[in-house]
Amino acid sequence: MVHIMPGEFYEGVVIGTAKFGAFIELPSGEVGLVHISEVSEEYVKEVDTVLKKGDKVRVKVLTIKNDGKIELSVKQAAISFEDKMSIFKKQSEERLLDLKRSLESKRGGKKQK
Repeated sequence: MVHIMPGEFYEGVVIGTAKFGAFIELPSGEVGLVHISEVSEEYVKEVDTVLKKGDKVRVKVLTIKNDGKIELSVKQAAISFEDKMSIFKKQSEERLLDLKRSLESKRGGKKQK
């Protein structure tokens, strides 16, 4: 069983929405709330314009209160543009290196003079 911890990231499923937020079922089976202010970086007037029942979302656990209520954030779980670019750059460099190795092996390696 998954033990939910504050500060950690999880994949969850939207099981319902309300005017004030969305209810997310976590891998542990527990349900947490994403407040409307934590749904997106952009202003959200109505939660169901961004999140719909059945959507899979990545969330960050903000807090687990003494009464067991779990506060979540979708916007804090989003990967930043800079992180996406860093991942893309690393993957591109790896692909280019693989291609270079493949071409060299087809040519019989580097030729020495």
